Amino acid sequence: MFSGSLVALITPFKKGQIDVDALRRMVDFQIDQGTNGLVPVGTTGESPTLSEAEHKLVIEVVVEQAAGRVKVLAGAGSNNPVESIEYARCAQKAGADGALVVVGYYNRPSQEGIYQHFRWLHDETNIPLVVYNIPPRAVVDISAHTMARLCRLERVIGVKDATRNLGRISEERTLIGDDFAYLSGDDITAVAYNAVGGHGCISVTGNLVPGLCAQMQNACAQGDYSLAREIHDKLVPLHLALFAEPSPAGAKYAASLLGLCDEESRLPIVRVSDETRRAIEAGLRHAGVDI
Repeated sequence: MFSGSLVALITPFKKGQIDVDALRRMVDFQIDQGTNGLVPVGTTGESPTLSEAEHKLVIEVVVEQAAGRVKVLAGAGSNNPVESIEYARCAQKAGADGALVVVGYYNRPSQEGIYQHFRWLHDETNIPLVVYNIPPRAVVDISAHTMARLCRLERVIGVKDATRNLGRISEERTLIGDDFAYLSGDDITAVAYNAVGGHGCISVTGNLVPGLCAQMQNACAQGDYSLAREIHDKLVPLHLALFAEPSPAGAKYAASLLGLCDEESRLPIVRVSDETRRAIEAGLRHAGVDI
């Protein structure tokens, strides 16, 4: 269901409020440039600082604006499974194609606790679920064996792997097989992840250069890793610059340069430094973007 170039959408703000007009423009921009799927209200969408009403609004706007043209994988993550269930139900009601759900960050659950967290979410909803494994933010790691248990739940259909461990997908494929959506959550290793069996990437950089990201994923899908590597090399400086400081501040600065939205983020995320601004500008130019 989910493959290719999916974009972890930033949430545009203007004077402290969600900029709905900018969000709609960004959805159209992504689709026009060839993006295969949209992922609103994830980490890059600053979901931890959105109210429940704002979280639901973003999902509803993205689904409505996408209008079935691409898949929408709506963020429904929380360390509180009750809240996660509510967000997943909202995603289903809005018409999203799936929900992206993160492990219980801050709680530091055991592997059994991780499994039970997702099992309860699965049993209380009716929407396809993609498991988000991101140890740098969640503290805990979902082991390959736990992922194999989770995949046996009917509607757990894939993983967003932000472990930066390129061996992990091989472990998981040995236990699970290929009938599972393996999605990278790390731009700079996306091509390498595909080379060992991945099906795509949920990208931050795709907010700014969706066309290149889509072309790179298409090249991987066609087995043309020479072309994929060529595009990857164009994007590396931008990948690095966007994550030089806490995300999504870098992506929002770049988006402001492109006229997509204002630079504004919510605390505790602050604007990037002048040095990082220069690096982002250079990264965009290296990728062939005229700013």
